[in-house]
Amino acid sequence: MHVDEGHETHHPRRKNLLRRFEGVTDLMVVALIVLLGGAMLFGLLTAGGSPAYMQ
Repeated sequence: MHVDEGHETHHPRRKNLLRRFEGVTDLMVVALIVLLGGAMLFGLLTAGGSPAYMQ
């Protein structure tokens, strides 16, 4: 009689791809935060005294 020990197959390639995707996603989020912070700083430094619609 043949006994199956289970049909669980491990996918090391899939896990590696998922880890790489998570790393790229984290890097993109950090880069987006840095870019938005730089844009906000640029806007604050170059802003005039009052908005155009108030003049």
